[in-house]
Amino acid sequence: MHPNPAFRSEDRALCEALIEEIGFGMVFAQTPDGPCVAHVPLWSTGDSTVQFHLARANALARHISGTEALAVVNGLDAYVSPRWYADREQVPTWNYVALELEGPVRRIEREGLLAHLRVVVERHEAQLNTDDAWSFDGMPAGKMERLVGGIIGFLMEVRAWLMEVRAWRPTLKLSQNKPDERDGVADALEAHGSPALAQLMKSLAT
Repeated sequence: MHPNPAFRSEDRALCEALIEEIGFGMVFAQTPDGPCVAHVPLWSTGDSTVQFHLARANALARHISGTEALAVVNGLDAYVSPRWYADREQVPTWNYVALELEGPVRRIEREGLLAHLRVVVERHEAQLNTDDAWSFDGMPAGKMERLVGGIIGFLMEVRAWLMEVRAWRPTLKLSQNKPDERDGVADALEAHGSPALAQLMKSLAT
């Protein structure tokens, strides 16, 4: 989380929207073999918990249950050139959106894992806007059992709010610390291939 409070937000709905829209992130935890990270689909259940799954062979899967872990969702980002400021005596920086989630992790049982997989697949298939969405229902039962047997589902409890041990910690670094320059930076980002980040700057960095 960025140390400048100008880049923080207490908008829980925005945090949920980031997970919903991006749906993918990194989970970090300390293990007996050292720090480990896994890149995983993430799903927020809407009740301060986030679910994910790991390949059974993943080194993190052997140790993460019962530990405190950190999940990170990375949103839009872009380089900001000093050329875009009215005041040229500036330095380059990077605007970005990110969310950190911290809390204890526990394993979920098979039925919970199956429900998690169905929700994740259905959500992303729906985003493809096709008439022939894929589903688990068409898979032979035996093959489904083998595939599910190769992964483990987990749940992270993210209970408290900002700066607590278990927390949702969003960073919205969108030039809020340079209010006189923000519109110019947003226009430049839009002109140089980052229109979505420019729109976020205009709509969120108030």
